[in-house]
Amino acid sequence: MTRVVVVGDLMTDTVARAAFPLAKGSDTPAAVTIHGGGSGANVAAWLAVEGIDVAFVGRRGSDIAGRNRDMELMGYGVDARLVMDGERPTGTCVVMVTHKGDRTLLSDPGANAALLPEDIERCKDLFSQGTHLHLSGYSLINEGSRKAAIHTLDLARKAQMSVSVDGGSSSPLKRMGAEPFLEWTQGARLLVVNAKEAEILTGRDSPEQAAKVLTAWYPQVVIKAGADGALWYTNGRPEPVTVAAEPVEKVADGTGAGDAFVAGFIPPWLDGKQPADALTAGCRLAAQAMQHLGARPSLDVVDNQIK
Repeated sequence: MTRVVVVGDLMTDTVARAAFPLAKGSDTPAAVTIHGGGSGANVAAWLAVEGIDVAFVGRRGSDIAGRNRDMELMGYGVDARLVMDGERPTGTCVVMVTHKGDRTLLSDPGANAALLPEDIERCKDLFSQGTHLHLSGYSLINEGSRKAAIHTLDLARKAQMSVSVDGGSSSPLKRMGAEPFLEWTQGARLLVVNAKEAEILTGRDSPEQAAKVLTAWYPQVVIKAGADGALWYTNGRPEPVTVAAEPVEKVADGTGAGDAFVAGFIPPWLDGKQPADALTAGCRLAAQAMQHLGARPSLDVVDNQIK
């Protein structure tokens, strides 16, 4: 089983799920809960629950939130290589979920914005041939961590590791621009993006067309299409491989579903399984993520698996 190294963001998510339509300028009853978050850390947690040997490299504050996030990752079974920042707090994201399940995120990267190339160098033992790197797109999008992210990709290439990258988030990706992202990540073996991110990178609103354009930069492309499932494409195929999304009776919280998809897809993909099988595994884990609050697996589930 291939070891996976995830480099990226660590956050504390404060999730506020509104019971009714938002009453602007007044109060709306809501269920407010606090969870571990951050796209990179979420991927690592889901991989660990799937039984994958996984390490996570990131940065946290010296605050209680940072300590809790560190302990949570260890609780999942992640080899957490977190650098403690004495000046910046652990990153925080306020996730506002409407009564219909739509999400709006307000993010403060905190210590994530100070991830340095030296932090990656401290974990150089993780970079070796036969190991896979997954880089969170947020680390490239955030100017403060960009040098560290580019250094991470350089180390992985020199070590002849396979590399996957995700698109982070559509709005900040659009602000940064497609051209720099494509330039920095060219050479990654796999790109995973959602339909909106794919459109930003290519100008194509059709996921199928966007995937074909993106194979000019990446040998393999996966595009997540939400309720429409996901597709995989590589050059030389007449059409992409598509898989339908798993039905979810009631969406509790969509936060982290895309990260869970990545964690479900990567292991069978690395094992050389058929693309349809890897897509199905990704959709399965994404559906699981949508059925509870928070972006990561429930630690109660982890405890039961250990028992």
